[in-house]
Amino acid sequence: MGAIRIGAVAAHFGRDLEFGMQRITTLIDHARGSGASLLVLPDAALGGYLADLRHPDPEALPPALGQDSRYLKEIAALAAEMVVCVGYCEEADGDRYNAAVCVTGDGVLGRHRKVHQPPGELAAYAAGSEFAAFDTPVGRIGMLIDYDKTFPESARSLALDGAEIVACLSAWPTSITNRAPRMAQDRQSRLFDLYDQARAAENQVVLVSSNQTGAMGGMRFLGQAKVVGPGGDILARTWSKAGIAIAEVDVTEEVTKARRVLHHLGERKPDAYRRTT
Repeated sequence: MGAIRIGAVAAHFGRDLEFGMQRITTLIDHARGSGASLLVLPDAALGGYLADLRHPDPEALPPALGQDSRYLKEIAALAAEMVVCVGYCEEADGDRYNAAVCVTGDGVLGRHRKVHQPPGELAAYAAGSEFAAFDTPVGRIGMLIDYDKTFPESARSLALDGAEIVACLSAWPTSITNRAPRMAQDRQSRLFDLYDQARAAENQVVLVSSNQTGAMGGMRFLGQAKVVGPGGDILARTWSKAGIAIAEVDVTEEVTKARRVLHHLGERKPDAYRRTT
């Protein structure tokens, strides 16, 4: 396939779906103008994230959308030849999920429901139950949402399912319990970068990490969108500001090169890990 351009978005999204669509339209246009073939938008880009993670107000939750929502269809149409991943609140069978969908102009390529939930989310969302990779025009992709990437098994499951690109969609805030005077000193800021680089390096995949910026209620989001290579090196990043981190990567070549001498997936010893399952 050769080299492709990959974009990871840092941007603010609130409850207003129409305003969110305007922002998504602009971001897709800018990414297309930069030659991007893959664009990863943040978690909760449609409808915003929770305003309070410890005690979510049941009357102020993000709007829930069905899998056939017109907004998702509009994003697919906007994507056209591009592959676009976007996060939203999904309604299904009376439950709400923190969800992500990956689309092109031809329709849905893959879906994910957030599996791992911090305690406050239990009052707002049901949990997903699996990690699965899927084929796209830019290669095989798997998706994670927020807290999913804290757990090594999440990205490892996707890599074992053949994903060479892992899209991590986040609405990741600064520390709620121990706020630092500067974002660079914030514990969650350091962990966000650490998890991105570790998940890429341990699985030898390209990781595309998006995140929200700005604030929602008492939550202040980090930004720090980035594209990470299979050696754990950051290829492009936005730091804490809004924008699109764009990196040009030959995914198959870089993954193959990373695995040529030390092939982490092939050198595993599953019989020694039985107690982890």
